[in-house]
Amino acid sequence: MIVTPSDSQPDSKHVVAVYPGTFDPITNGHLDILERALAMFDRIIVTIALNVRKQPLFTVDERIGFIRDAIAPHAARVEFASFDGLLVDFCQRRNARVIVRGLRAMADFEYEFQFAHMNRRLAPGIDTVFFMTDERNHYVSSSLVKEVSSLGGDVTGLVPPPVVRALAAKFAVGSGSRSGPKSGP
Repeated sequence: MIVTPSDSQPDSKHVVAVYPGTFDPITNGHLDILERALAMFDRIIVTIALNVRKQPLFTVDERIGFIRDAIAPHAARVEFASFDGLLVDFCQRRNARVIVRGLRAMADFEYEFQFAHMNRRLAPGIDTVFFMTDERNHYVSSSLVKEVSSLGGDVTGLVPPPVVRALAAKFAVGSGSRSGPKSGP
């Protein structure tokens, strides 16, 4: 079905989407998804999830700052919030009709598929839209970036330059040189 402007409801011209995540730290893959979502939706609320199961490396304010700096040209259309609780409850409070999610691999799909269906059951008026990551970023995750950086690896090109510098500063204290045995990548 094709909807033309004359067929659409009055509020359909202004679609608010929520892009949730921990973004600890933001990666270029996250930014690619955000920029592509901005091409489709009028406003994006980037929500920093307060996940009690994860110990964040960066504060919520630092993470918001990294994202804000990276998307400066779109700042007027992006809002930031942190929340605890059900994502669909947050969406309903903010009149958001879309949840934006990125998919890197089949494992992401299975996980996201479950959440999308549960969210749809809890809030039938809210849809999840999936974006496939750009092929340059399909293997990149915040966890992998932190691990590589903590071991002295170069994450340039995987995260915005301010994040590269912040990671280097976080892991510089007592890290020593890159020589010697390591675990991980």
